[in-house]
Amino acid sequence: MRRQLNTLYVTTDGAWLRKDGANIVMEVDGEIRARLPVHMLESLVCFGRVMASPPLLGYCAEQGITVSFLTPNGKFLARVEGPVSGNVLLRRQQYRCSDDAARCAAIVRNLLQGKLYNQRVVLGRALRDHAEKLKEDEAKALTQAHHRLERIADKLPQETSVDLLRGLEGEAAQSYFGVFDHLIRVDEPALRFGGRSRRPPRDAVNALLSFLYTLVTHDCRSALEGVGLDPAVGFLHRDRPGRPSLALDLLEEFRPLLADRLALSLINRKQLNERDFQVMEGGAVLLREDSRKTVLTAYQERKREELRHAFLEEKAPIGLFPFIQAQLLARHLRGDLDAYPPFLWK
Repeated sequence: MRRQLNTLYVTTDGAWLRKDGANIVMEVDGEIRARLPVHMLESLVCFGRVMASPPLLGYCAEQGITVSFLTPNGKFLARVEGPVSGNVLLRRQQYRCSDDAARCAAIVRNLLQGKLYNQRVVLGRALRDHAEKLKEDEAKALTQAHHRLERIADKLPQETSVDLLRGLEGEAAQSYFGVFDHLIRVDEPALRFGGRSRRPPRDAVNALLSFLYTLVTHDCRSALEGVGLDPAVGFLHRDRPGRPSLALDLLEEFRPLLADRLALSLINRKQLNERDFQVMEGGAVLLREDSRKTVLTAYQERKREELRHAFLEEKAPIGLFPFIQAQLLARHLRGDLDAYPPFLWK
């Protein structure tokens, strides 16, 4: 099992990162604010106007530490990494499978089984844990959405076309997000959810979800690269220049646990409120800098929690699950497993 190393998130606007021996040093306005040994890190993620010295970037590349640069709201800009590692034979199998309609559809079916199962867990837990707080129409809508997701999941095994599977995934997303607002238990109008919006997010909840999805995608991409797979060649998501399609595939299984459920917890526990978001010109809504730190702290804490992996029947930190799923996918592509076992949130 792969050791869970840390990801360093830098959110301070105007920060300057440099190398000092085997340490990363962060300076702001010429003053040292933080120092961290490089050997403790697996990746470095910089949000907004963060600068890094060439010696630090070169050293990180040598040490296998990926440096990613994102906008303040989490949109990917660029990555700096060393030589690509991985088994060329495994990647060839990945490319062949991506071009084989039947094999591709088999993987997509299992990915979506995992996603829909985990979405049903989110709705089911709300119905179970907050039944007395839900209005009658809210409970009815959640129950109906839960049943629709179950019916859609029942259709997946019969489909052999990836395009039709994508259509079922879209139908499931419409049902799931159609009742997502019923899971929010605060009264602030600014924290209501009126439907999924992206590029840019048009409300606070969408801004939070998009930010969390970016974090999970980063971890999924690192996991795939760690086992030698090409994160750009996926099965559910079509190939597109600059898009980590396979990382987005793997993300689908983890959205409910690592993003949706965490977003709801942050809002319902009032760790975030209307003041944590800002509305930009044009209507885009973004997380403020201090609020991003709150989300990052909660995300790291969630990754340290342990769950039992349904396929391996072993407990592991949640942060290791993307690596476990990447390993299982690699084993399937090599022929060691007859099918890809999806992540099921038990």
